[in-house]
Amino acid sequence: MTFFFGIEHEVAFLNQAGKFADFENTKFADFSQIVERLPTYPNDYAHLRVGDAGIKAKRWYIEGFERFADSDKVIDCLPKGIEIRTTIHLNIQGAIQELTESFCLLRDVAADYGFSPVLTSFNPYKTFFEPQPPLNEYEKKYLQAYPDENTANIYMVTYGPDLNISMADLSVEKLIDIGKKLTYYSPYIVPFSYSAPFYNGDLWTGLSVRTFVRTGKRSAALVFVEKAEQTIASVPSLTKVARIPAEVGRIEFKAFDTCDDFSIYAALLALLKGLVLDEYLSGRATIPDAALHQVSAKAGFNNEEISLIAHQVLEAAEMALKDDPDRNLLIPLKVKLQQRETPSQKLIQGYQQLGSIEAAMQQTYVKFS
Repeated sequence: MTFFFGIEHEVAFLNQAGKFADFENTKFADFSQIVERLPTYPNDYAHLRVGDAGIKAKRWYIEGFERFADSDKVIDCLPKGIEIRTTIHLNIQGAIQELTESFCLLRDVAADYGFSPVLTSFNPYKTFFEPQPPLNEYEKKYLQAYPDENTANIYMVTYGPDLNISMADLSVEKLIDIGKKLTYYSPYIVPFSYSAPFYNGDLWTGLSVRTFVRTGKRSAALVFVEKAEQTIASVPSLTKVARIPAEVGRIEFKAFDTCDDFSIYAALLALLKGLVLDEYLSGRATIPDAALHQVSAKAGFNNEEISLIAHQVLEAAEMALKDDPDRNLLIPLKVKLQQRETPSQKLIQGYQQLGSIEAAMQQTYVKFS
């Protein structure tokens, strides 16, 4: 069985003054000078979509909110960070290795401009995003045409990965069924990644304000199909028409928080692979259960139901992987579940010891220092 893997990883930064860099204090040009110095790989274009505005011309691109004139001409992009995306790999370790190399290049170049990467999955100071100046008529119509794009107030303050997986020769029906399965089990598996314990300049009352705010309004999983007639209607979307041939058959899991230890991404990709292969788990949902995600976001594995079903999901993935070497990648998840631990605990402890959100965030990405 042939699998394909890819990762999209959003990076947040502190600026030279040690402040959190976001759309209010950072210009497109501040991040653009970093991306300009990073290499271009011409062979990537079969794998990676460039998009209309040309912002996504490399493995690294500025993630933000594009502003338009009264036409389809992009006139600005308000930045929130820099996204790294990998090309498509036949094994998990290949994707992790490329992500690691791309991250190290980004970190080194960003340092020359006073920016340092930090882990968070929600803007620790801004609770929402409101475009300034207000949207013009063209922009309003554009956003109304794409319901998932109409949640900029959420995605501009959140940071998270897309973990992409596909398997050769799956029917559209099977693909959509897997998307529904991942959507159903999302609240039970997302705590493995929680890293959003800050809100409005202080500690939040849970582990992932990102999950609490976004789920139900944004997709947990997204399945890319070849033709419009293969899509199914839902808000948020479960299905989307592929924009380049390489996207056909791809399943994007979008609900995890950002991780600063890429071995956790390896574990989560192995978990998704196990869930693609699994034939026992029966839960299915077209749209994410917002209320259950909010319970999960507050308590994580300290909630008995979340913990119990996470155990069942992990066991099902292990059984499905059988003697596949990727089964060993699940070990860190078993440890986290046993200890009822999420990455947010480290951020919370750092904040309590050091008394500063920035100081706590500066203790992240330690594996790369």
